Amino acid sequence: MADVLPYKPRPGEIPTDPGVYRFRDADGRVLYVGKAKNLRQRLSNYFAPLRTLHERTRRMVTTAASVEWTVVSTDVDSLQLEYMWIKEFDPPFNVRYKDDKSYPFMAVTLGDEAPRVLVTRNRKIPGARYFGPYPKVWAVHETIDLMIKAFPIRTCSDASYKRAMQTGRPCFPGQIGKCGGPCSMTVTIEEHRAMVNDFVAFMAGGDERFTRDLRKRMLDASAAMDYEAAAKYRDKLSAIEAVLGKSALVLASDEDADLFGIAEDELAAAVQHFVIRGGRVRGVRAMTIEKEIDISGAELVDQVLQRAYGDAADVPRRILVPALPDDAPEMEEWLRERRGKKVEIAVAQRGQRADLMRTATLNAQQALIRHKTRRTSDYVARTQALTDLQDALGMDEAPLRIECFDISHLGGTNVVASMVVFEDGLPRKDQYRSFGIAETTDDTDSMYQVLRRRLAYLDRPEPVVVSDPLLADGPVLADGPVLADGQVDAEAEPETGRKKPRFAYRPQLLLVDGGKPQVEAAARALRDSGHPEISVCGIAKRLEEVWLPGDDFPVILPRTSEALYLLQRLRDEAHRFAIVHQRKKRRNDITTVLAEVPGLGAARIKVLLKHFGSVTALRAAEPGQIEEVQGIGPVLAQNIHTHLATR
Repeated sequence: MADVLPYKPRPGEIPTDPGVYRFRDADGRVLYVGKAKNLRQRLSNYFAPLRTLHERTRRMVTTAASVEWTVVSTDVDSLQLEYMWIKEFDPPFNVRYKDDKSYPFMAVTLGDEAPRVLVTRNRKIPGARYFGPYPKVWAVHETIDLMIKAFPIRTCSDASYKRAMQTGRPCFPGQIGKCGGPCSMTVTIEEHRAMVNDFVAFMAGGDERFTRDLRKRMLDASAAMDYEAAAKYRDKLSAIEAVLGKSALVLASDEDADLFGIAEDELAAAVQHFVIRGGRVRGVRAMTIEKEIDISGAELVDQVLQRAYGDAADVPRRILVPALPDDAPEMEEWLRERRGKKVEIAVAQRGQRADLMRTATLNAQQALIRHKTRRTSDYVARTQALTDLQDALGMDEAPLRIECFDISHLGGTNVVASMVVFEDGLPRKDQYRSFGIAETTDDTDSMYQVLRRRLAYLDRPEPVVVSDPLLADGPVLADGPVLADGQVDAEAEPETGRKKPRFAYRPQLLLVDGGKPQVEAAARALRDSGHPEISVCGIAKRLEEVWLPGDDFPVILPRTSEALYLLQRLRDEAHRFAIVHQRKKRRNDITTVLAEVPGLGAARIKVLLKHFGSVTALRAAEPGQIEEVQGIGPVLAQNIHTHLATR
């Protein structure tokens, strides 16, 4: 591969003005759209030596056949043009959005003669004002039912409204008190419009004004002994308070803001968009993002805001984000043009805003996990993933059984390895195994040891009983797949009725967590064990590239590839399982050490660890500090201190 792209512009040809650039392929298709404050400076990053580029950026520029740019007068214009081109061309290398679902909204049809409130998923009703989105349809209906008790506006269909106005007979919802429009024959069109305006103002965040006004009217009517009117105001006030009770006050009561919580990895991101009006969360919207080219957190925020407000009419005065985009002032100006008033983009750093950001980020993290899990659990996606893996790795058959190995240690101590098993693209947790390894900081040697021990078991024809005192804390592998009682994990073969160890099942693919060194160690273990027929590969976390033994360059799977998601899931699961076992082992180690102290039982050990919070703090404590723990006397405190100091 040539290190210089053939379509690289000549020196000095690219202007230094702000603008928007497009990469196109040989067929003229737009592959990527980006903006820059300085086009020459930004584009020079793409035309650096190919070996220095991020793997996925390299794939984009080598797929492209030309680059073109458009100079604009201001940075705000470049932001606007970038948004328009991304929307028009849908470039495959820009981030791609996918809403988790089609969310229901509450809509008020302000363009109608007598506006109505309804539940809809259609965001294109002319003249409508939208509120939400809501997580469930029933939540919208429940809110509307409560709201029309305080603001009795029209809920009937257009056909029912026209028929009622023509015949002079109230619509059916009006007859049962569920519609307060002119078709109910109780209000005029002008009076109804005033109620609609109040309804919209309340939903937009004017909580305090309406509750304060209704409470004053109720008290005035009661003082004037107009108890019937006071009862009506009381019922309306109760309805409003019921609506407010559905949403806790999360910010100041006069705060209107949108908050974006974002969780991301190398391939995808999940966004939780909290709509806050009057200090209360009025709606929550979730979306997932497929990232084809590596982008920073600030660039991702920039793209998310463009997506959220490109066509939006409801722009709040404050937008809270986890990181400021690089062009925050230009973005604020762009949003101000849409809102007609000042808009502030800020990072939630402390107080209630930071607490809410943590909540939104936690929701985003869980959504990202669900997104990955759904992709690897769907039958069609699993089939596609296994087929893609077979093609990408040059295997003779699809890897129906994949075993993934990960090494975990703490500064060379408590070294453990994990093995997780996926069959047909799904985890087999009953076949997960953990390994204890001699103390070492060399991950490649640890990987070699673990795989030799695992592969050696393929040649054992019969189950054996292993006795090892180190196995007392759970299913740790010494020389084979053993359970806590020392028995080999086995299941009956249908033909012979004999027990066949589950661990003896031959995998089609071994996956290791790491890059070229770890893969070479795994390949050496396969050769030395006499099982070169088993395929092996590694996945390196930094760039999510896939390495094969003997290759100088990695295999780059598309970011949207089902195969890459499957490998990611295997790697993450192996890492999680290794960490769990390592923590358990460290906990058991210190408990065993403390149990050797005369007079120190399980109950006192538990109290000690709870009091000091960590083993490090306990080791550093003086006898007088240990003596402060309930149930620990001076002699015992001195014994604990002396024992830990010598271990």
